[in-house]
Amino acid sequence: MKILIQLFLSFVKIGFCSFGGLTMVPIINDEVLAHGWMTADEVMDIVAVAEMTPGSLGINCATFVGLRSAGILGAVVATTGTMVPSLTLCLLAAIFFIRLKGNTVMERILRGVRPVSLGMLPAVALSLGQSSFLGADGVAWDLVVIAILCGYLLVKKNLSIPKTILLAAVLGLLI
Repeated sequence: MKILIQLFLSFVKIGFCSFGGLTMVPIINDEVLAHGWMTADEVMDIVAVAEMTPGSLGINCATFVGLRSAGILGAVVATTGTMVPSLTLCLLAAIFFIRLKGNTVMERILRGVRPVSLGMLPAVALSLGQSSFLGADGVAWDLVVIAILCGYLLVKKNLSIPKTILLAAVLGLLI
């Protein structure tokens, strides 16, 4: 029982004190080594596996560390501990927005945020398009054709996103 509490508190601390991704690695390393749950080599192996598996690095590491040190219950406890900070902040934000619902100042702020957010979408699309389709040799027409074909199949033919990604990957390999 003691190890479960330690796992939970350690991963709550990791969740609150890091900003996700690789910034979590030194904190995870320090916590795991301080408690003697694993060796430094084992921690690096877990980070490597966590990077290769789908999902958040922090949650994957917490799951692997918890599993290795306290079994399935340890994995659940460590993973929950990692998620507590994000869930807490989301809950506080939701409470904040609910309490300010109907507030004219907040409504005006949100009314101003909507067009800004909408304007950011084409800006990101343009930026990604330039980096994806324009190279030193000019326009990468093969990539443009793949993008147009996949966009058409996705929007007009309702092809699922995973199938569209797979199709784009296969076309990219063939072309």
